[in-house]
Amino acid sequence: MPSSSLVLENLTLGYERHPAVHHLHLRIEPASLVAIVGPNGAGKSTLLKGLAGLLPPLQGRIHGLDHERVAYLPQLSAIDRGFPICVFDMVAMGLWREVGALGRIDKGQRERCNAALAAVGLDEFGHRTLDTLSGGQFQRALFARLMLQNASVLLLDEPFAAVDERTTTELVGVLKTWQREGRTVITVLHDLDLVRRHFEQALLLAREAIAWGAPSEVLVSAHLAQARQLHEAFDDDAPLCVAPRSATATEQGARRT
Repeated sequence: MPSSSLVLENLTLGYERHPAVHHLHLRIEPASLVAIVGPNGAGKSTLLKGLAGLLPPLQGRIHGLDHERVAYLPQLSAIDRGFPICVFDMVAMGLWREVGALGRIDKGQRERCNAALAAVGLDEFGHRTLDTLSGGQFQRALFARLMLQNASVLLLDEPFAAVDERTTTELVGVLKTWQREGRTVITVLHDLDLVRRHFEQALLLAREAIAWGAPSEVLVSAHLAQARQLHEAFDDDAPLCVAPRSATATEQGARRT
């Protein structure tokens, strides 16, 4: 489990030198339960990709993050459910760091796979193929795979999209279990009520940080309006900007309310 804070120092991320997330300064303590919120196209998924090591920074650095101990769950739309594999085998892929790409799992690892399936209510679904699952069942299976990765930092992009309320409630319980185990959980969400009810910290993002802190302080009307205005005014073709040398985390990063 993480023993140090996750620190973003002047982090700028983007594509083809055009930034999508600007000069982000942030400190996330170990075992935090964090929601990233903001308008569509505000850079939320880009930030997760940067934290997952899939997108190198244009500027700045990420400190305290061992990518060998990171688990990343992209949006459902980015995952091919037509791949001819059964649910058990897909979940067992969470063990790849232990067994390798072509390794065979032993009896103990098989029991762990079955336990993960049972933990998300899919203990009778191991033999089913992925294309036979509903959206909620498939998301449960993905959560079971995450359980087996034994990651200290978990990054989830819209994990409750197209999932019913009951499944959402149960999977939120899984997130809280991970947090109690000492893991840091960072989740992109659109449901602000869900964030207010269940998350301890929220980052409101609109290509840059608008506010960071407790959801009750971050998700207020003034901040949400500011996020919409900044996002609407953003120029996708703007050149890469440079933060002032004297910038501090308070001045350039998420502002506490």
